[in-house]
Amino acid sequence: MKKIINEVAKVEDQMIQGMIKAYPKHIQKLDCGNVVVRAKKKEGKVALISGGGSGHEPAHGGFVGEGMLDAAVAGTVFTSPTPDQIYEGIKAISTDKGVLMVIKNYTGDVMNFEMAAEMAQAEGVSIKQVVVNDDVAVKDSLYTVGRRGVAGTIFVHKIAGAKAEEGADLDAVQATAQKVIDNVRTMGMAIKPCIVPASGKPGFELSDDEMEVGIGIHGEPGTHRE
Repeated sequence: MKKIINEVAKVEDQMIQGMIKAYPKHIQKLDCGNVVVRAKKKEGKVALISGGGSGHEPAHGGFVGEGMLDAAVAGTVFTSPTPDQIYEGIKAISTDKGVLMVIKNYTGDVMNFEMAAEMAQAEGVSIKQVVVNDDVAVKDSLYTVGRRGVAGTIFVHKIAGAKAEEGADLDAVQATAQKVIDNVRTMGMAIKPCIVPASGKPGFELSDDEMEVGIGIHGEPGTHRE
């Protein structure tokens, strides 16, 4: 698989740099790490933060902006962002109306976002969360307990983000996000294996005449191959 990468060790950082150069009027990067926020913080609204491992672009940095996310936190490829990264993102965007965390249902993501929330709450930030679990293909996979959070997360960003932009309070934005989660279902499919830049090798094997139905976004096994 051909990729445009300058230096494997800096792939996540340079990916963020590219986004900032492309959209300098809309987003900026915090000094603390790979955390992208809106270029101009908007007060008086609920702020939304999401994130996860890199390798799923444009998620989640590509969805930072008016009517969607206020911050996105990027971990290394296929690795959850750290609690400290998430905490810095929360601090940067928090307003008097609170913060909603949109978390994909992966054990590391849920744990680290919740740890960051505890740190922020200790400083007086009003914060709530929703956990996205839209994948109907597989339950209890390598990284999850229950259904995985995948492409349906984007609908949560958009619809809850629009609700927040209208000026709704934290409870209303959380309820809107949860309603989306309750009504969105997705299923993945792969025709080629993914290659993590650091390893340079396919994460699994898939013949040219095969596809895997229900596969996870990190290459977790699906339901079957055809």
